[in-house]
Amino acid sequence: MAAQLPIPLRGIIPPMVTPLLDRDTLEVPGLERLIEYILAGGVHGLFILGTTGEAPSLSYRLRRELIERTCGQVAGRAPVLVGVTDTAFVETVNLAHYARSAGAAGVVLAAPYYFPAGQDELLEYLRHIVPLLELPTFLYNMPGRQELLFEPDTVRSAAEIPNLAGLKDSSANLDYFRGLLKTFDLRGGFSLLMGSEVLLVEALRGGAAGGVCGGANIHPRLYVDLYNAAVAGDAQALAAAAKRMADIHATIYRVGRFRSSIIKGIKCSLSCLGICSDFMAEPFHRFRAPQRQAIRQHLLRLGMLKDQ
Repeated sequence: MAAQLPIPLRGIIPPMVTPLLDRDTLEVPGLERLIEYILAGGVHGLFILGTTGEAPSLSYRLRRELIERTCGQVAGRAPVLVGVTDTAFVETVNLAHYARSAGAAGVVLAAPYYFPAGQDELLEYLRHIVPLLELPTFLYNMPGRQELLFEPDTVRSAAEIPNLAGLKDSSANLDYFRGLLKTFDLRGGFSLLMGSEVLLVEALRGGAAGGVCGGANIHPRLYVDLYNAAVAGDAQALAAAAKRMADIHATIYRVGRFRSSIIKGIKCSLSCLGICSDFMAEPFHRFRAPQRQAIRQHLLRLGMLKDQ
């Protein structure tokens, strides 16, 4: 049974990691523990097969298994959003249809990567594909991975497409996000979600609908508390939660020396917490022993792990 997608979608929607045993095998017990751990934190939805979920590195078979298992276990307790981005138009549509049949509440669509589409081409693509996805669709603005931005005029025009429900912005450009907030502040059905955690508080203060925060994999309740404090206008609680979130960013996310370090840090943290495996899809590899020890020490200092 699929959860009804609130319109607009608000709150904290963690981009869930994908627990793996090897390059093409889900770690099923870890996945089950992770889903229950995140839901117990009071989150407002789950987003699978995003960047944090290493989606582009996963086989189509494994993606479908993840969709089926996640939707089946969540069983309507929260909306499940599924990343369906692919370079092939037909594969994107096929995965969206599979997600719908499995019980997903919505899909998330980034611009097709590899070929550098112009904005007019991108808008035409959206007009063609969004009606075929058959679920509420969220755009995924991720120029750091694609070198392609959903420009504000493109978003404004695309928002008129039936079933387009919102946008997740991971550009880390607050001016860009504020510009979209000014455009959509009177359009109550279009959700603007912040993907950059360092900008989450400012985004919420400016009227963002919520956040898609990788750190909510390892401390879901913290991010939910931060969101609730922002909505309630509780400045003291918001400042306290923001300080803890900044501590995660300054510690867990800073271990390692590659751009993959944030995902590695989240997965390694979950492994140290005994929730799921930290195996990474190639071309990445899990943290080695020195980095793992650093993560463990950070978790101890953050009060998330008891010394044994």
